[in-house]
Amino acid sequence: MAIPIGEDPYGGGLYKGAEMEEEDVPPLVRYRPPPIIELCERTKFNAREIKVMYRAFKQSCPSGIVQHSQFEEIYCQFFPQGDASQYADMVFRTFDTDNDGIMSFEEFVIGLSIISRGTAEEKLHWVFSLYDVKKKGVITYNELLQVVQSIYHLLGTFTHPPISSATVSNHVMFLLKKLDPQRTGVIKRENFVLTSLQDEALCRELALFDTKL
Repeated sequence: MAIPIGEDPYGGGLYKGAEMEEEDVPPLVRYRPPPIIELCERTKFNAREIKVMYRAFKQSCPSGIVQHSQFEEIYCQFFPQGDASQYADMVFRTFDTDNDGIMSFEEFVIGLSIISRGTAEEKLHWVFSLYDVKKKGVITYNELLQVVQSIYHLLGTFTHPPISSATVSNHVMFLLKKLDPQRTGVIKRENFVLTSLQDEALCRELALFDTKL
């Protein structure tokens, strides 16, 4: 029986795809990223930048994919002063666009492109997806509270003024007044994006240009 194995198209490693005749050797399955030219077309990165990111990605994730627990562990290392686990979970789910429980290099680089080089509108759509925890196309009060709390937990002891229930509540109420002035109980994507684009103070509160990544 032929075993699917092949060379990594970006260099260094094997991926599922070619054939190897050794029946007693278990398959070495690797995620095969799409061609670099395709990622260049789907992102705002050039070929050199994608190759550099891929090499760094493979150093931490040799298989070419990131499991949820692995991403959380790596993420928390960047925020040792606080508890980043809840926020890391939300970020992971936002990057994992096909909801298969793993983050591929393709998903990672496309998400990173939006956050780092996307237009204000593209970034806002990404932020909405982050706040839309249940992925139902709307943001509820509880989801808004959950995300705001997770951000303060991530920042930990370095926040000023110190975190308190009143601080979190005031932050959430500010966002609600801006994003749901009619008090419908839900925030729709279109309204979220349009309102945020027209309100600089709201953009600052959403940390649009300072996403914790």
